[in-house]
Amino acid sequence: MAYLLLISEPRGQRDARTQAEGEALYASMLRFADDLAARGVLLDVQSLVSDRDAVRVQVRDGRASTLDGPFAEAKEMIGGFFLIDCATREEALAIARECPAAQWASVEVRETGPCFR
Repeated sequence: MAYLLLISEPRGQRDARTQAEGEALYASMLRFADDLAARGVLLDVQSLVSDRDAVRVQVRDGRASTLDGPFAEAKEMIGGFFLIDCATREEALAIARECPAAQWASVEVRETGPCFR
């Protein structure tokens, strides 16, 4: 069963870190990804750059609109994700607890599947 570990971090947190602090945290995430790969549960992992240049697209009644970020109403931004393959939800939660980002962000655990469920 595939689970998505979605990293939600407080907006502006990255800007408050020094370059060295940011690189050290990123290195800890790379080590975590390497460990998951060695355990055979990592399907995919990606880090996302700041949402400063993000764009939201909506189509309503056949008309498309865009909104450039950052988005003031959002208190957090998505910093990245891990897609893992686990036998149970409990295993996915245990892995989320191991994620270094859980120390400075939130790690949301979501099972993948059809959106009509």
